[in-house]
Amino acid sequence: MKKTIIGFVFSLACMMPACGQVLAFKSNLAADAVASPNLGAELKLGRRISLDVTTHYNPFSSGGTRRFKHWLVQPELRFWRCEPFSGHFVGLHALLGEYNVGDTDLPLGLALYKGTRSWRYEGRAVGAGLSYGYQWVLSPRWGIEAQIGAGWVRASYTRYRCAHCGEQTGSGYKYYLGPTKAAVSVVYLLK
Repeated sequence: MKKTIIGFVFSLACMMPACGQVLAFKSNLAADAVASPNLGAELKLGRRISLDVTTHYNPFSSGGTRRFKHWLVQPELRFWRCEPFSGHFVGLHALLGEYNVGDTDLPLGLALYKGTRSWRYEGRAVGAGLSYGYQWVLSPRWGIEAQIGAGWVRASYTRYRCAHCGEQTGSGYKYYLGPTKAAVSVVYLLK
């Protein structure tokens, strides 16, 4: 599934005509700070519309039984006030991901689950939301982008007794309404 989505985004990029500021690559420094390595690509679709796809992937456990493994894909359709890659925009985003969290506290207190320090949770999440952002042009190829978004998430889960053992103790769904996107990104524009 992950490879299919990433392949689709890069196929779109190859079909676009080669002209100025049609494609940008970015990395969210705020997500990097909370152990969520990421890479994003944004494709200009029209005079004031672009498609941004951000991916997060962390396959690593950090020391002992601590886990914060996950992957996440967030496609977003953006509507720019003037033109893509400069100034104000609003976005409509979706999200899809899987997680495996245990023996750790989730970053920024945004936990859907209580007790991730003593229990392990595995599951999938889907959701959608709205966002607002601004992109500052630093040079013809570089920019900085800030963005905040909120929305709804439905997460399925299976709960296990401890971070490393396999005894299942429960399962179900959690629903979340609140922040779904926060970014301070470095942007590189291709010409």
